[in-house]
Amino acid sequence: MILLTRAKTHYSYTILDNGTSLFSYFYSDNGDRLRDQHYLSESSPYSTDTSYLNQDTIIETEAKVSPKPPFVKRILLVDDDPDVTFTFKAGLDGRYYSDGDKKKRFEVYSYNNPILVVKEFKPQFYDLLLTDIYMPNMNGLQLCEKIIELDVNIRICFMSALEVNIQALREVYPNVSLGCFIEKPVSIGYLVQRLAAELD
Repeated sequence: MILLTRAKTHYSYTILDNGTSLFSYFYSDNGDRLRDQHYLSESSPYSTDTSYLNQDTIIETEAKVSPKPPFVKRILLVDDDPDVTFTFKAGLDGRYYSDGDKKKRFEVYSYNNPILVVKEFKPQFYDLLLTDIYMPNMNGLQLCEKIIELDVNIRICFMSALEVNIQALREVYPNVSLGCFIEKPVSIGYLVQRLAAELD
């Protein structure tokens, strides 16, 4: 079995009283945590000398990241209201939508602090930024400007529950495209349609 991951994989061996080695490992691939267990004994053809191992033994290995499947679209969701990010993530994450004769799936990463988004942003990782406009410390348009500096290919959708003067915002932020604007509250069904249209 080949494990593909960016992070280091930690293997821990626990030697049981009967001489059997409990070999367990964890790894992460596209955000999914998987776990497997193998029981090796001295009678197994694959067993090795475990006399030098104990519960504190840790072996670290490096592996490569597996590429994102082409049918996955990663959404970076930013809103200072935790209820909004929780609801939208629950409704969108893992949801499939049709793109012609192909099925594609949303993968959602949510934040409530736009400053943290900039700090942890991964260029070329996300397909679309879905952000609220009115947030403390950094509004959605300021966030958009910073994100575009890091990744010019990311698509942008804005949303707000308050009245927005698009023309006035365009004058203040001339370099920000306001072509995709979603008024809250919004149904998950409509949200899927708008995001799918922006990603096509």
